[in-house]
Amino acid sequence: MALAITAVAGSALLLGVASSLQTTGDCLEQTIAAGMAQQLMDEIAGAGYAEPGPSPYAGSLQPEAGETASGTRESFDDIDDFNGLRQQPPTDRRGVPLGADDGEGSRRHPNFCTPPGYFDRWRQEVDVDYVDPADFTKPMSGTQVSDYRAIEVRIVYVDPDRGSRVLSTLRRVVAYVPAM
Repeated sequence: MALAITAVAGSALLLGVASSLQTTGDCLEQTIAAGMAQQLMDEIAGAGYAEPGPSPYAGSLQPEAGETASGTRESFDDIDDFNGLRQQPPTDRRGVPLGADDGEGSRRHPNFCTPPGYFDRWRQEVDVDYVDPADFTKPMSGTQVSDYRAIEVRIVYVDPDRGSRVLSTLRRVVAYVPAM
């Protein structure tokens, strides 16, 4: 009888420890993803609102010809260039995989890198839309434009068995302010 009680108590204890470890792992992933999303949002917000030219209103929000030729984001010079970005595994603007970059376009020392393959199932996603000036939650339809664009950055974990899971989402609305 004592052995049965000990076995039940032991299994309950191990279940609690396993649940705690799973929760800790989920929190760690969400924290890393929030940092990744913020880093990418800062990169996007640091770009110009639109290509230099007579009109700040692009008919289609996408990179211009030649800006994607390098396979990196180095040529992205305005916000609409990021629309539709889907990068797996996540990289910095120079194309160096996150967790291996040193922030200057090179790789960091192997002792300071994430384990190989750690981010292989992670994906950066960006959508940019013109939004209704009266309600920033509503995207404009068709070819309508406004002085406001919503930028949504998502970090997604892609599990081929269980499907995709969004780890972090950031949304920011930016406005066009004409030069004085």
